[in-house]
Amino acid sequence: MNKPLLSVVITVYNEEDNIQPLLKATYAALVGMDYEVILVEDGSTDRTVAEIKKYANTRTKLVVFNRNYGQTTALAAGIDQATGEYIATMDGDLQNDPTDLPGMLQKAIDEEWDVVAGRRANRKDGFVLRKIPSKIANWIIRNSTNVHLKDYGCTLRVYKAEIAQNMGLYGELHRFIPVLAKQEGAKMTEVDVKHHPRIHGTSKYGLSRTFKVIADLILMLFFQKYFQRPIHLFGGLGLLAFLLGAFINVYLLVLKILGEDIWGRPILILGFMLILGGIQLITTGIIAEIIVRTYFESQEKKTYRVKALYTGEQVVQTSN
Repeated sequence: MNKPLLSVVITVYNEEDNIQPLLKATYAALVGMDYEVILVEDGSTDRTVAEIKKYANTRTKLVVFNRNYGQTTALAAGIDQATGEYIATMDGDLQNDPTDLPGMLQKAIDEEWDVVAGRRANRKDGFVLRKIPSKIANWIIRNSTNVHLKDYGCTLRVYKAEIAQNMGLYGELHRFIPVLAKQEGAKMTEVDVKHHPRIHGTSKYGLSRTFKVIADLILMLFFQKYFQRPIHLFGGLGLLAFLLGAFINVYLLVLKILGEDIWGRPILILGFMLILGGIQLITTGIIAEIIVRTYFESQEKKTYRVKALYTGEQVVQTSN
């Protein structure tokens, strides 16, 4: 069987009223295109599955989870099932518009982008509870990761399949997909897309996600800078703490020799804590290095990706 040009991955959770208009709009937007639609049902408690079976066409795959795992896991499952040369992702709440997909796909093909990300130019969400937290989160992520997109929260994106299938989606990292794609060496751009107000159902997000986003950001920064060399982070901090603790203790030892009473001083406890903490951090770094090597070597993974390989006459031809 030939690969379809585009696989559209849509995650849905308790969206029974949205399924019929969602599928109708998606199929209409993809008329004339070689495509497949992959719906990932994330443990809904309503009639979402029944509605999908009722309105799906023959180009549709349905992945049904036994419970709710979250959007990141649902996206990962859909991407695993995708067979297209390009993979698009979008939400199933009708706020993303599938009519944007053909233009985004064409831009990816014509201009050879690895990722074309959607940017909600006229976002139809609440200002205080959704827009302001999103703008703050986008600013923090953009400036801390050096991945310069304006809208990290828009799920509507088109990827080359090899990029999407190698990102490694775990936990709740869907907001950081552009960062993960960048780590794979993806060349990406951002385009304005349409955004609609939610008509049916309720939003699954709110201010409660703020702390999770911050925690995930710390993880992303670690992945970006220290994933292949954790000893440089833990070892550096550990060595700094150890030396500072040693300096404090040497200083106190000199005072003791000079006849001063150092017992009970808080700085004495601080010195011992810094030494012990430094040893622990260095040990953690060594253990992390061993884990990283196990991660790559046990799965025969490489610490690099080759974009192209030229041999023989190809080398001569491409150099001209």
